[in-house]
Amino acid sequence: MMRSLLVRGMLVGLVAGLLAFVFARIFGEPQVQHAIDFETYLSKLHHDPEERELVSRGVQRSWGLLTGTVVTGVALGGIFSLVFAGIYGRVGRLGVRGTSLGLAIAAFATITLVPATKYPANPPTIGNPATIGRRTVLYFAMIAICILAAVAATRIRRTSLERLGTWNATIAAGVLFVVVVAVAELILPGVHETPKGFDPDVLWRFRIASLGINLTMWTVIALGFGAVADRVINPAPTREPSGAATSAA
Repeated sequence: MMRSLLVRGMLVGLVAGLLAFVFARIFGEPQVQHAIDFETYLSKLHHDPEERELVSRGVQRSWGLLTGTVVTGVALGGIFSLVFAGIYGRVGRLGVRGTSLGLAIAAFATITLVPATKYPANPPTIGNPATIGRRTVLYFAMIAICILAAVAATRIRRTSLERLGTWNATIAAGVLFVVVVAVAELILPGVHETPKGFDPDVLWRFRIASLGINLTMWTVIALGFGAVADRVINPAPTREPSGAATSAA
């Protein structure tokens, strides 16, 4: 069953990547182009030498973007299916589709939404190239903290259900998650490298588009995987041919 879920998860991730590409092409790429135009304007203003493009913009916004979203979707779909197989039946009586939806919501919140409150997405031309390694480490550290906080909150809720009741245990778990994340955001250094004069509307639209791309991908994975996994885990009962039933009688 594990292999069957993994294959289906990767196929659902493929579809999610394709739909995420469509969303990114429509809503994200125009903001990236605005950022590139701004960078070009600054380069000409300061008489900086033009950098030779290793990959043309046409390839970046088409095949490059498609490859990125599809590979990400397939990888997320595969990981999602493995995590689903590990937690199914251990997180309450949600059923296959409910577990898939709940897991996707948790993944979107801990991997994308909450980390974005500290380190929101920026267009690729924004920021100092010399600090890209530091920014990457900080971002993944925030993701790791969110995941660990979510795991800890889940365990706290499970162990305190009998003592506190469902409602109070859920509140306690939520408070723990918020406190851990808030402390992490206070401790981790901020990143403020948006150049002066950059259009804030473009930055805002890009960040909204980035969240939309991820939301599209996780929504497709949640609903699509829930549907296909339900058929694997709860197959429809086979019906005997009417002829066979008659002859047996």
